[in-house]
Amino acid sequence: MKKKISVFFAVVFAISLVAFVPKHNTNDPWPVPDAAKNKANPVKADAASIATGKDLYNTHCKSCHGTKGKGDGPKASQLDTECGDFTKDLTAQTDGALYYKTAEGRKDMPSFKKKITDPNGMWAVVNYLRTLK
Repeated sequence: MKKKISVFFAVVFAISLVAFVPKHNTNDPWPVPDAAKNKANPVKADAASIATGKDLYNTHCKSCHGTKGKGDGPKASQLDTECGDFTKDLTAQTDGALYYKTAEGRKDMPSFKKKITDPNGMWAVVNYLRTLK
């Protein structure tokens, strides 16, 4: 009987450890090639491009990144990595870096180059991200 109890507690302990494994931190380096990082955004950040970017964001990004970009979308809790919070200062990232990350993806973040096939649309998403505060 004692052996069954100790095995039970060992199993419960192992399961509890797995339940508390933290998600991958968004501070993990996400290297962006210099050519991509230094690429200038050819789409002017005007009302039209921001509206286009918002529409595309709501279609493709909101489910994970949330309505306001805080990383709290309904699918975020199902991911192994944190979504990040776009309302925090994005000035440390160039438009080219944001475009690259959206196009290429990594880990749970899918590549969007086949879903947002117009490059200007992806640049418009970058413009919209810059408005999130």
